[in-house]
Amino acid sequence: MNIIDIHPHIISDDEKRYPPAPLFGKRSDWSQERPNTVEALIAAMDEAGVAKAAVVHSSTTYGFDNSYVVDGCNQYKDRLIAVGSVDMLDDDVASVIKGWADKGLAGLRIFTGGSTKDFDPSELDNPKSFKAWEMLAELKLPMCIQTGPVGLPQVRMLAEKFPTVNIILDHLARPDVLDGPPYANAASLFELRDLPNVYMKLTPRIFGDVKKEKASAETFFPRVVEAFGAQRLAWGSNFPTSTGTLSEILATAQEGLACLSAEDREWIFGKTAQTLYPALSQ
Repeated sequence: MNIIDIHPHIISDDEKRYPPAPLFGKRSDWSQERPNTVEALIAAMDEAGVAKAAVVHSSTTYGFDNSYVVDGCNQYKDRLIAVGSVDMLDDDVASVIKGWADKGLAGLRIFTGGSTKDFDPSELDNPKSFKAWEMLAELKLPMCIQTGPVGLPQVRMLAEKFPTVNIILDHLARPDVLDGPPYANAASLFELRDLPNVYMKLTPRIFGDVKKEKASAETFFPRVVEAFGAQRLAWGSNFPTSTGTLSEILATAQEGLACLSAEDREWIFGKTAQTLYPALSQ
């Protein structure tokens, strides 16, 4: 199986060349406690047997400066592509996106909250941001969205307004699965099943949650595949934000998805990533 990771992060060890300037003014703890250079990521991938990766820019370290993720991935073009962040409300956002794409950026991400602040989905439906989405459609670039259930109405609006832009929900949009089957508390997630351009990342967060209370991998993941199809699901390690080695994180994901068919696992661990980021097929 050709394993591809669509959610690792990298942090430079050269703060003079790549100075931290975190979004919202608060740097994430993990980026200081477990910094991971692009060279360290490649070494971890080699050890874990991960062929390629779509590396996600750390907004909680560098804000909207994508220099390190672009420079780092460009050093390993045969293995890595870069996913960055921009100020979606910038008057010149379209030209900013085009500029980063020309430097090698293969996708974008909106960080509406998470490790350093509560979720605020208001940016998602701000009409001022639509210029960015129009440029994504023109360049055929996907958009990752970091949000929770609170932002899913806005996700639906964007998916319907920009049907040619693939939207990838980080961390499966953080559903509440602790009630167990039929997973009624996650109903807002499953309601997105009719949107063909909405994709899901399966990351350590959900592999941990399905081991709690009434949830289980054997009842939850087949439900997700039934709703979205494995062709709209992709694995992301969240390494090194999530604790553990990349090998350990991958092993946990493989254990969690062992209840699925071999074909479904092939999509989740590789083929879907290549659909979203064609450069990973080369």
